Amino acid sequence: MFDAAVRLYDSFTSWLFQSAVQPALYALGMMEWAEDAFSWMDFFVFGFVQVLVVYAICRPLEAWRPVEHWDDRRVVGTDVAYTLLARLGVLPLMAFVILAGVQAQVAGWIADLGWVAPNLETLVPGLEGRPFLAFLFYILILDFGEYWRHRLQHSLPWWWALHSIHHAQEKMTFWTDDRNHVIDDMIAALWFGGLALLIGVPPGQFPLIVLVLRVAESLSHANVRLSFGQVGERLLVSPRFHRLHHGVLSAGEEGRNFAVLFPVWDMIFRTGDFRRDVFPRTGDPEAPAELVRGGWWRQQVAGTRRLWRALRGPAVG
Repeated sequence: MFDAAVRLYDSFTSWLFQSAVQPALYALGMMEWAEDAFSWMDFFVFGFVQVLVVYAICRPLEAWRPVEHWDDRRVVGTDVAYTLLARLGVLPLMAFVILAGVQAQVAGWIADLGWVAPNLETLVPGLEGRPFLAFLFYILILDFGEYWRHRLQHSLPWWWALHSIHHAQEKMTFWTDDRNHVIDDMIAALWFGGLALLIGVPPGQFPLIVLVLRVAESLSHANVRLSFGQVGERLLVSPRFHRLHHGVLSAGEEGRNFAVLFPVWDMIFRTGDFRRDVFPRTGDPEAPAELVRGGWWRQQVAGTRRLWRALRGPAVG
């Protein structure tokens, strides 16, 4: 299943590059950029697939049974801009340019050491020859890492200075998932990608894992009155479960319901709130106006200033 999906995706990107991108580069006399252009196109196509799948799943749900109705949706438009920039725009290119050199150096250093990352199929013999079961285990481990990254975002003052942009939204929709500071997004990419490398996630499965978590996170932010029931709420994060995390009484260090996909981590570490049929108002009462109603650039600047103040610590007076 995984190999077939990867082959289909690779066939499409190869066709798109050969039929559209490569001729354009040739006409412009820029064939020396062909390899970089293919990498960028791959970013764009995969991002487009993510946005398309998320919209197809979440938008009908929000139209079916919304928690809230708003006349003014301008701040939601800001979240749409976040998604388009993060998935289709300049941010993946920035991350690629900044991290490509680091990745090459790390890969060379690992190769010089002769170290080959283990994977679950070799560490757990029962998983050998069972790629779907191994896929689920990879997701479980990565989700555990995401739970702790999320807790640290709330518990470390400098990280909360960045993450507070995400929690300032009072009109939460599935677009809100991408409402993050650029620095926060880069830290998250390093955290997630580093853990995936450490546990040996196969390259063919990594994009599918990203897609699964992307859909789950967007759904959990959706403006939909949806609960998975008393049992289901303990198996998968629902929009109701995560809305409690975004509630006005759950902002900052006193957060709860940190899980991204599996609530079991909140159950184990006693950070879960499983009250049923509770859909609180979202937002951070302490967030300044620019984080609540500002545009993308204004929020990025405000987040950077808050980060600087947090790193400097309280003023001595």
